[in-house]
Amino acid sequence: MIVGELRKHRSICIAMERRVPPAPRLSSTGATLRDVARHITQRELRNESGKIMRALDRGESFVVTRNGVPVGELLPVRRQFVPVEAVVAAFRGAPAIAFRRFRRDLDRYVSQDPRPRA
Repeated sequence: MIVGELRKHRSICIAMERRVPPAPRLSSTGATLRDVARHITQRELRNESGKIMRALDRGESFVVTRNGVPVGELLPVRRQFVPVEAVVAAFRGAPAIAFRRFRRDLDRYVSQDPRPRA
């Protein structure tokens, strides 16, 4: 009897989940709030992986659920490019490298044998 009620409750929850539109993307002028992740089921991830991957490319985030319980997050890779000028400025105060000494130290501590290790 209890199992039947649980199955009925689960099917109602799944039906309601499908009717709920995706959560709106929120942003803050101070950039302190992250986008609200949309909840997707394990089945949606499996059946709509291409659509989900394209959404990740657009910067959307997802929380994957199994039986209504969150089990993981899908987040887009945060790519950050640093201008060449910033890199040069960061290393401007670094000490000069003595190439011969550097190479000698490498040869002393690092194996240069190209054969695979056994």
